Amino acid sequence: MIRKVTNALRASLMLGLTMSAASVVAQTQTPVQGSLKSVPSPVIGSLIFTPDARSAGMGDAGVAISTADGDANAIFWNPGKLPFSGKDMGVSLSYTPWLRQLVNDMALLNGSFYKKIKNDQVIGASIHYFDMGLFQQTDNNGNNLGNFNSKEYAINLSYSRKLSEKLGLGVNLKYINSTLFSGVVTNSSGGSFTAQPVNTVAADIGIFHTSKSDKPWNYNWGVMIQNISGRVSYGGNESNFIPTNLKAGFAAINSIDEHNKLTLTADINKLMVPTPTYDANGNLKLPSTAIGGILGSFGDAPGGFSEELKEVAVSLGAEYLYNDMFAGRAGYYFENGTKGGRKYATVGVGIKLEKKYGLDFAYLIPTASGSPLAQTLRISLHANFNSAPKVAAN
Repeated sequence: MIRKVTNALRASLMLGLTMSAASVVAQTQTPVQGSLKSVPSPVIGSLIFTPDARSAGMGDAGVAISTADGDANAIFWNPGKLPFSGKDMGVSLSYTPWLRQLVNDMALLNGSFYKKIKNDQVIGASIHYFDMGLFQQTDNNGNNLGNFNSKEYAINLSYSRKLSEKLGLGVNLKYINSTLFSGVVTNSSGGSFTAQPVNTVAADIGIFHTSKSDKPWNYNWGVMIQNISGRVSYGGNESNFIPTNLKAGFAAINSIDEHNKLTLTADINKLMVPTPTYDANGNLKLPSTAIGGILGSFGDAPGGFSEELKEVAVSLGAEYLYNDMFAGRAGYYFENGTKGGRKYATVGVGIKLEKKYGLDFAYLIPTASGSPLAQTLRISLHANFNSAPKVAAN
């Protein structure tokens, strides 16, 4: 499907669909209206969209869940988990049709790979690709300016290692590209700017700890900071924050018996980007530096500490695994109504074959009618292997 938009409206449409910055939206509609005024809204929001069906089935929680059977998606959730993988090598491919209720040509795709290079060290790579579909561009007079495909992606290289038998540390370095629109964009005051793609680099750092005991219950925790980077611009006067994100998670794993295992997990997420504030004329105010915005994000909400707490989203999830083959999952995601208001339940299933190959599904169920996220379905294929044993020479 080809959607028609004017370049003047395209910026606000595309940036709105991808959780993008009020500072860019303000170039096409000033000031930002309604509840958007208090919502931290970075550009390139797809960088923090859940890529895989396993975590999606558990309410978008994944910082601390186990990688005992291998999980290449740990590159996204917390690379510090990878040294504790029970397999030497793994790959995962995931696909999510996006906003199915609104359009039929948007999708999120993710491919991830990891390989142990020593018992305590792991390297990996991934690509996180968000296709926003094909648009027919027109100017404000309705003249056709041609078709344009909006997309954004991140290419990651990952390294992680054990710091001890129970503690792991991982880092990702990534190249990010975002191409939302092209041509000349006109803002509400009659000015204009030439749109350009964003090209930048960013880093992630994650730490993971496991209790690693023979007791029925084991406990994991993890902390991850995603997308540490500077500000970016699409060509206008304003530069914008990408979604630097603080995640922390806890998981409890109960090995009920040799056939049954239960995992309970909880994550919290806090965007480390400024809460929008405005001057007396309604103009958006932003910190002068990226590091100032990141560090200041814990105390810049106009309503003080109580409002800062409202910017913390919560994910709760559970996974039941039978005979290391069949998995059933459920979860819930909560975001305060004044900070975006996303609230939904999730369910998922998984199956493994030969303890190497797996297929996972997840389905999102909004708790409010009319949600554009309704009927979001994710599917993941994954494979994890141990290296072939070396054959001794005769």
